[in-house]
Amino acid sequence: MTSEYEPRRRASLELLRAEAIDELSVLIAERIRNGEDPWDFMEELPSVDELVVYTLRAENIQANDGVRPNQARHYRVLRQISLDYPALTPAVWKLLGEANTHRRWDPTVRVDAG
Repeated sequence: MTSEYEPRRRASLELLRAEAIDELSVLIAERIRNGEDPWDFMEELPSVDELVVYTLRAENIQANDGVRPNQARHYRVLRQISLDYPALTPAVWKLLGEANTHRRWDPTVRVDAG
């Protein structure tokens, strides 16, 4: 029997963070090359730990045949990530909270009707 979330400890947290730093550096450089002002977009970007959490969440989605999780499954997956990688707990709880609903990449973003 397989569980809904099976961590694939493919790398240490340090390596996952290093990969996330590289990814953020590329995103920042690309946006600057496109003429955007860092003061205008830096707050929109995820933190390193948030990006690690979303990378792990994306791996879970891919392992589940690409099916995006509903709200309950999203919570369980992120909670399991927090249990598997305790240092990511603050990022997980921040992503589960109401504070990030303005970011376009956040799955909990709310779209105003009207």
